[in-house]
Amino acid sequence: MKKTLSVSAINEGTVIDHITAGSALILIHLLKIDQHKNRTTIGLNLSSQSMGTKDIIKIEDRHLSEKEAYDIAIFAPQASINIIRDYKIEKKIKAHLPSIVQRILLCPNKCCITHVEPIDTIFLVEEFKKKIYLCCKYCEKIFKRDDIKDYNV
Repeated sequence: MKKTLSVSAINEGTVIDHITAGSALILIHLLKIDQHKNRTTIGLNLSSQSMGTKDIIKIEDRHLSEKEAYDIAIFAPQASINIIRDYKIEKKIKAHLPSIVQRILLCPNKCCITHVEPIDTIFLVEEFKKKIYLCCKYCEKIFKRDDIKDYNV
């Protein structure tokens, strides 16, 4: 017997699909979804033909800004953002990496000035062979995205 899981469709809002498995909870904090009253459905480690496993987030009655879409790409570069109106996809946005990320990630270099001065972190973003690399503007050290574990979300 085949098991199915059914999640109801939303009339109005945003669906973030193809999120890297394990990243949905970070995106919840990044987008401050936990601070709003919007009904939200979160699926973790769901089966995906293209990704193996994925996460998904459905947010009712909220549409994401362009900046939020860019920020999502840092944690989920394969994500697709679907704007829903009247139960139909009105617009589909593919997450694109921004060239600069501010305030979201904390520099892993303990000697970086961002750990002692009250300044926002700034990273230059590059993608090479499907890996995301971030260069801290202040200490100029380069990190793989997966090596940065501390977030300012």
